[in-house]
Amino acid sequence: MTTKTADSERPVGKVWLVGAGPGDPDLLTLRAARLIMRAGLIVHDGLVDPAILALARAEAELVSVAKQRSRHTLQQDEINALLVREARAGREVVRLKGGDPFIFGRGGEEAEACRKAGVPVEVVPGISAAIGAAAAAQMPLTHRASASIVSFVAGQCKGLTEQDWTGLAGPGRTLVIYMGVATSDAIAEKLIADGLSPAIPVAVIEQATRPGMRVLRAPLAGLPDLIARERVKSPALIVIGEVCAAQEDTAITALALEAQA
Repeated sequence: MTTKTADSERPVGKVWLVGAGPGDPDLLTLRAARLIMRAGLIVHDGLVDPAILALARAEAELVSVAKQRSRHTLQQDEINALLVREARAGREVVRLKGGDPFIFGRGGEEAEACRKAGVPVEVVPGISAAIGAAAAAQMPLTHRASASIVSFVAGQCKGLTEQDWTGLAGPGRTLVIYMGVATSDAIAEKLIADGLSPAIPVAVIEQATRPGMRVLRAPLAGLPDLIARERVKSPALIVIGEVCAAQEDTAITALALEAQA
């Protein structure tokens, strides 16, 4: 679809907010893969695996807007402005995000910025980091015997003290924490103070679906020591609940056998 701005006859391009999934290129949707392979401009996050970026055509322009804790290549307002500016110049822009654009990906803010500017925008969902990580670890987030509710929270969104996690974790529930590696000590302290048992099982899934994937387990009270001892780095998810103790590390065994083949 081609539209024109109200104050110009120049055709306006389009922005696609595309989910790149948890890391493995084979887990891209067909629509995501097709958009990546034909895109002229890809604005991507730091969590997008290099193997996915390698699918882009040789002449495509790749712009990294990687974000790390307290250190961003571009602030969110600048990313919004970049997408709008390039689309209003007539370009078709793929905004590529790890996981799903609408789960802790700020896709809602970017879509809103495009709509306000009169720029056509489309969302292409991806397998979320939580869903992909749990599947790769063969760890069901819900299970008839142990969990009928699953919740997703951010471990550093607006500060932990401003978040109310009461009732999100405990018997019959699974809590998945994004961006929680750097604040794991505060997370454990917060949940235990809320009444959660220090012995409840916890799993940390690092580099989910990628060759270096690890699944590490500990009780909640031992979470900070586990992350420090194992030198866990992002991307990593923290899963809390009985489902963490329900499965053996068959996924890791399979990865190890595959590496030896």
